[in-house]
Amino acid sequence: MRVLSGIQPSGQLHIGNYFGMMQPMISNMAEHELYAFIVDLHALTSVHDAQRLATGTLEAAVDFMALGLEPERCIFWVQSDVPEVTELTWVLSTLTPMGLLERCHSYKDKIAKGIASSHGLFAYPVLMAADILLYQAQRVPVGKDQKQHLEVARDIAIKFNSLFGDTFVLPEPVIDADLAVVPGLDGQKMSKSYGNTIPIFTGEKELKKRVMAIVTDSTPVDEPKDPDRCNLYNIFKLFAPADRLKEVRDLYLNGGAMYGKIKLELLELLWEYFRPARQRREQLLADPGQVRDILRQGAEKARAKAAPTLEEVRRRVGLRY
Repeated sequence: MRVLSGIQPSGQLHIGNYFGMMQPMISNMAEHELYAFIVDLHALTSVHDAQRLATGTLEAAVDFMALGLEPERCIFWVQSDVPEVTELTWVLSTLTPMGLLERCHSYKDKIAKGIASSHGLFAYPVLMAADILLYQAQRVPVGKDQKQHLEVARDIAIKFNSLFGDTFVLPEPVIDADLAVVPGLDGQKMSKSYGNTIPIFTGEKELKKRVMAIVTDSTPVDEPKDPDRCNLYNIFKLFAPADRLKEVRDLYLNGGAMYGKIKLELLELLWEYFRPARQRREQLLADPGQVRDILRQGAEKARAKAAPTLEEVRRRVGLRY
């Protein structure tokens, strides 16, 4: 099975990135043909600082490897190092109905949040479709919010196949229902765009600041609360051992849940959970040249996989005369 997904280097990676995409991808290494990449072209829709993007791209690659991705067991590269994807994006964009893109919720949500409108932001799903279809990916681990974009990729592939003959595999989204949307500090989906994240790699002081800022309600301690409607509980359950989670859930349901105490416990769980990854990250950052070599080698492998698909596309649409 060919599994593919990418991560944006548009800011510090957070626990929503980890549970929504990175951890599922890492778990697929053993059983599937894995394609993992840093989507720096997508990041251009929101990052217009060259140094920030370049640094963020390298650090995102380091973070992914620190969290357990093994480049020798997959194909791991930076999106812009494979120019074939931009050519395929243009070909697909000539077939993509405007109405299909106008219905995409992600674009509307980002504009509503104050992100500047641009053609790149609007056409984001076409580039994402090209990322997926270029490598004939069969499964794509994504968060629930990206499911619609997978449907767009399938619609584009179906239209291309109907016009020019069977060319693309139709990808399927892989969504863990329990982890599809990790709540942010404010209870919305955790997103760098919304500024409501808990970074994976940050100092203990900053981590404490973020955790203590998780929004809770004003229900008195001794009154029952609904844990499933509490974003603090929904983050806590990602890290707590099963027996402790049951104890905390009982406190919510029967009264006695102290938000401040639970936040401090969550802080400790978070810090310990990512301790091994922090140590590996320091080792990788000490040798950035090695990281760049790994990414270059990954790009060579990715281009070798992409070339046959793009050549077939060129032939089918008439770009070979």
